[in-house]
Amino acid sequence: MARKIQDLRETLFDTIDQVKEGKMDVEKAKAIKDIAQVIINSAKAEVDFLKNVNQTGNTGFIAASEQKKLSK
Repeated sequence: MARKIQDLRETLFDTIDQVKEGKMDVEKAKAIKDIAQVIINSAKAEVDFLKNVNQTGNTGFIAASEQKKLSK
């Protein structure tokens, strides 16, 4: 199943809501935050790699239209 940045955002906002509602403990939310940061760092590395080798393309995580905005 391909996941996109929008899926990560949705998960993070759902996590915030669940913590606020008392449905998730803070330790679990912190674990989700840590995993999300790893995913974000990985996506950043992919975009940086594409920039450094002068390639254009889709990382599969960030839509191509968003990548063009990032590369400016």
